[in-house]
Amino acid sequence: MSSEAEDVDVVLRDPAAEAGRERALLLADIISDTPARDTVVLDIHELSPFADYFVITAGANERQLRAINRTVAERMAEAGIRPQRIEGGATSGWIVLDFGDVLVHIFSEDQRDFYRLEDLWAEAPTLLAIQ
Repeated sequence: MSSEAEDVDVVLRDPAAEAGRERALLLADIISDTPARDTVVLDIHELSPFADYFVITAGANERQLRAINRTVAERMAEAGIRPQRIEGGATSGWIVLDFGDVLVHIFSEDQRDFYRLEDLWAEAPTLLAIQ
């Protein structure tokens, strides 16, 4: 005895996880309006106890890093969302914005090449890549 319900895969998503996914994609969309390059959204929720998503991007110089950081902070604040912490700065070549379930990494091109987060988290599925 078989029913149609047995033949259908039902995927139930955790509302909190779905909110994090939407936030990560929103952040990538905001970043796409800046001079950022090579933005990637990685789903690390099965690999990490401290975050669910990484948004990784790069700028060509300190001015671009500051512009990317400022645009993200302003647009997210307009949506009522503020980072819990901000680490680093444009002069260091690496800024991290901690939105709880989503970490935004804004790198200089040299720092991104050096730290190679995408390689370190190669097992994580890529949700989005913007050249």
